[in-house]
Amino acid sequence: MYPDWNNAPVRSFGNLDASLLIVGLAPGMKGANRTGRPFTGDYAGELLYSTLLKFGFAKGVFKADPHDGLQLVGARICNAVRCLPPENKPLPAEFTECRPFIQAELAAMSKLKLIVALGKGAHDQILRALAVKPAGAYPFIHSRLHTLPSGITLADSYHCSRYNTNTGRLTTEMFHDVFGKVRAAL
Repeated sequence: MYPDWNNAPVRSFGNLDASLLIVGLAPGMKGANRTGRPFTGDYAGELLYSTLLKFGFAKGVFKADPHDGLQLVGARICNAVRCLPPENKPLPAEFTECRPFIQAELAAMSKLKLIVALGKGAHDQILRALAVKPAGAYPFIHSRLHTLPSGITLADSYHCSRYNTNTGRLTTEMFHDVFGKVRAAL
């Protein structure tokens, strides 16, 4: 429908030598699927990038444009699923198909200390990618930090989607609380 959009797998954003990895669920249709940069062009990116700027994980100005010059500082962003899923809800087969990408991402980040999972879907995929067992020992709980067997910390947050913020499930203050804990842990 939109031939001038990215309409392809969305690459990660940020340097591989970062100590923080933020993992979302999948590219949004009018966001990363359009722009080619995670969380760029939709509401979730407005909250995420303003929070990263506030806590020193980004510098520059976020304009919801992949050419805005925004830079991440000690952080990297990826998604559990790299392509736009049907109805914005990844199927189990899509998670399975994309898992090698997130495993490669994790393996390439030699300085990784902390991962923020944006939502339960991302949380579950991180545990699967790292082969954490028993996964049930690390339940998804908003604002909880888990120390995984590898020594990496996993921080959970509700996804910063418009749906979650409009319903009050996630407020800006709740999201900032997670990143305040992340900053302190790093």
